[in-house]
Amino acid sequence: MKKEIHTYFPSIKDIKVAADTIKKVSAVTPLSPSLRYSKQFDAHILLKREDLQQVRSYKIRGAYNKISSLTAEESQNGVVCASAGNHAQGVALSCKLLKIKGSIYMPAPTPNQKVEQVKMFGEDFIEIKLIGDTYDDAYHAAMLECDQLKKTFIHPFNDEKVIEGQATIALEILEQTKNPIDYVFIAVGGGGLAAGLSTVFKELSPNTKIIGVEPEGAPSMSVSIKNNKNTELDVIEKFIDGAAVKRVGDLTFPICKANLHAMLTVPEGKVCETILELYNKDAIVVEPAGALSISALDFYAEEIKGKNVVCVVSGSNNDITRTAEIKERALLYANLKHYFIVLFPQRAGALKEFVVDILGPNDDITHFQYTKKTNRENGSAVVGIQLKSASDLEPLITRMKQRNFYGDYLNNKPDLFQFLV
Repeated sequence: MKKEIHTYFPSIKDIKVAADTIKKVSAVTPLSPSLRYSKQFDAHILLKREDLQQVRSYKIRGAYNKISSLTAEESQNGVVCASAGNHAQGVALSCKLLKIKGSIYMPAPTPNQKVEQVKMFGEDFIEIKLIGDTYDDAYHAAMLECDQLKKTFIHPFNDEKVIEGQATIALEILEQTKNPIDYVFIAVGGGGLAAGLSTVFKELSPNTKIIGVEPEGAPSMSVSIKNNKNTELDVIEKFIDGAAVKRVGDLTFPICKANLHAMLTVPEGKVCETILELYNKDAIVVEPAGALSISALDFYAEEIKGKNVVCVVSGSNNDITRTAEIKERALLYANLKHYFIVLFPQRAGALKEFVVDILGPNDDITHFQYTKKTNRENGSAVVGIQLKSASDLEPLITRMKQRNFYGDYLNNKPDLFQFLV
């Protein structure tokens, strides 16, 4: 006889208990109107600023709620987590506040800035272990310690208490506004936040449409919902690291499948545009996952006109060393940055001819790699060009071809392009 499987759905009662549990450590973050986005989309846009938490992300909610629920024996044995990001910081701070020893496994290539942040929050209550090259390596090492030493693993999303902790964001949103909310946009990685928040809205504000937003290169929830089963992706783009997982949670998937109005995937380049826009125009620093919800607005521009819309800004732990890549991806997405193989005749004055007669008045060379070859008619160079307007591309290519400088266009050749970006 087949065993019946009961799907877990968090209860409002348990979520309210979680809210009471975390109230001393988790800030009630602002629900701030965005005048700029409201004007741009002819809607009432509110930003739920989870980037203003002490650990600069919502992850403290779930981590603290989970670790608070441990028995005396489990607390004595200690906890373990695997994370190179926001979850590690949430666990570290929770360990210090609850005086519970924790082991935090991170991949060896984790930037030192992230390691230092985790140390700062956890102090003497945590031990950081840099293991392997990838998250999977760190995860397997963490699970091995759990099994050998009877420690409790603190999962970043596939855990009931974690889901209930993240769900407290929804209670706050509903308390912070008197007007009915038409849309809520939230980033989806493993699905903990989406599962918790959507449950609250389904019960307390059922007309609100919850839109889950994933990176285009890591659409694990979108694919799973389409396939009607939790599906692991073979390969993902890890740039939006706070929301890039190969497989969503077995607990979170059925909740999200039942509760979310829709899933949307957003190109990584669009997210980079949003990061730069928020910094330059609003002085708001967000990490890539934190910009996902706002990046979705362009794709819903018609539907949200005149509506009350909330975007959950999930975190701001952005690594400053990634700024150059963020700018590059934003320019590529806007069709303003292009890479070519340019064939230069092996004669004096060829480079001058290219600059004066082929480049437009507003075109800028941002990358140039050339080695002169002997006994050849032409020498090839890899050239990166930034345009003032996307419409300048076709005329540029036409001029290159007319004067026999055109070799190849590299933006649409991913195997080669990965070495440039």
